[in-house]
Amino acid sequence: MNYTEAVAAALKGCVELPEEELFALLETPKNPSMGDIAFPCFKLSKLLRKAPNAIAAELKEKIVLPAGIERAEAVGPYLNFFIEKGQQAQTVLTKVLDAGKAYGGSDEGKGRHVVLDYSSINIAKPFGFHHLPSTAIGNALYRIYRHLGYDPVGVNHLGDWGTQFGKMIVAYRKWGEKPVDQYGIRELVDLYVRYHKEAEEHPEMDEEARAWFHRIETGDEEAVALWKQMKDATIREVKKTYARMGVQFDSWAGESFYEDKMEPVIRELKEKGISKLDKGATIVDLSEWNMPPCIILKSDGSTIYATRDLAAACYRKETYDFAKLLYVVAYQQDLHFKQIFKVLELMGRDWVKDCVHVNFGMVSMEGGAFHTREGKVLYLDDVLDAAVEKTYEIICEKSPDLEDKRSAAEAVGVGAVIWGALYNSRIKDVVFSYDKVLNFDGETGPYAQYTHARCCSVLRKAGGYDRGALDASVLSDPYSLALLKAIDGFPAAVKAAGEKYEPYLVARAVMAVCTAMNKFYYEIRIMADDEKERTARLALTDAARQTIEIGLNLLGIQAPERM
Repeated sequence: MNYTEAVAAALKGCVELPEEELFALLETPKNPSMGDIAFPCFKLSKLLRKAPNAIAAELKEKIVLPAGIERAEAVGPYLNFFIEKGQQAQTVLTKVLDAGKAYGGSDEGKGRHVVLDYSSINIAKPFGFHHLPSTAIGNALYRIYRHLGYDPVGVNHLGDWGTQFGKMIVAYRKWGEKPVDQYGIRELVDLYVRYHKEAEEHPEMDEEARAWFHRIETGDEEAVALWKQMKDATIREVKKTYARMGVQFDSWAGESFYEDKMEPVIRELKEKGISKLDKGATIVDLSEWNMPPCIILKSDGSTIYATRDLAAACYRKETYDFAKLLYVVAYQQDLHFKQIFKVLELMGRDWVKDCVHVNFGMVSMEGGAFHTREGKVLYLDDVLDAAVEKTYEIICEKSPDLEDKRSAAEAVGVGAVIWGALYNSRIKDVVFSYDKVLNFDGETGPYAQYTHARCCSVLRKAGGYDRGALDASVLSDPYSLALLKAIDGFPAAVKAAGEKYEPYLVARAVMAVCTAMNKFYYEIRIMADDEKERTARLALTDAARQTIEIGLNLLGIQAPERM
């Protein structure tokens, strides 16, 4: 239990509010002289029918201070708590260093699954820059939930079904010049673009494409073989990009996987009277909830995304018995998921309350939108390559003697792109700029990585320190205390990131440690002459290094030891 949790527990003995609610109300005073933890009494004013100032004064007299809190003071409508500095330093450093790589984690999710549906690329289409937010957010949440003790299940719900594969087969049969399995994604995209240009003048090609997809649906040997080869070629190539980003999946079950799992859902909707026929199509009328109808079957009897998503949700519950099912998908699909969740509710699936659409804003480069069928594509690999190359140039200039510049450039360049997608609340639209994300001095990935490397350098030059001789009570200067406070706040940020589906909270906590660490580095002589001070300051540097490394790893970013 950290000090904030201890204060919340102590307040519970005086106030009739749940401990979780009390914890959420606690703040950090902007002025350190006002204390370390503040409890605002405004919310209690209505409950107790008293002025907030009076409530703060009464609480001061009633509360039993937990261990490590030296005093509480009523300051207007706030009750401010002051942590005993020497004990705080010893407690925080011991907690961090004893926990090792587990710091900030917990076992709250032990034995429970969280299924995360993210990235969800399309077969035979580019792994585009627009896939970055879903991929980065989903991967970070996967790592955060694992750190909190859950068993995460990463699902890449591949777009591997639909008429576009008939179009791809038509294009390949007309203009293909080598076996399908020798094609890369970009060559397949070129075929796709050419198809659409040609189809504008020859619309009969669309009928041919529908016929080929029907052959895939009915199991035609030639059609299925071509489709599988395109799928395998795509997955083989995108796995290289995922590996660069430290992204993993436990399932690659795409839309095609659910083709034989939709009929029970369709039948249940009909038998329970939830669906109905409308102009030949099977729909679920959602007008009562101010939504357009959810189409289950089109008038020609074919299924659509909604049908497959309903089947997928049911399959995932049966297979993983998830505690949560998260869909990391852009906000443009808000209505789609509201419809899916409402239909599941009407079907009596009470676990729909555990399904969450983790939406996010758009990420773009200057220049606007991109459309595959028009050939306007910005590949994610191209963005990563450009970031790595620019980073390599910076490293050559700043650290010409660094031994493995290429590896460092890869770690920093890729990390910078991921950080750029995760540093703000996910719902915000982001305009990507190489100059911003590769800045070594701002609130960026390279700055965080450089701070980690700086900590490693200090510890290397010191040759280590004696943990057994640690007396953290000497860490009484404001720079040491500020760094301790930032480190101590990290576990709460990880927990909040999992609860709110917001990886940026981890990024901000990492940045808080980095900022405090660099102030400490410049203002305090770490290699002090006094052995007790030197040991304590090296231990604090080690705790900062460890916290930064854990935080970067939770975001899917490497933490280089040299830069």
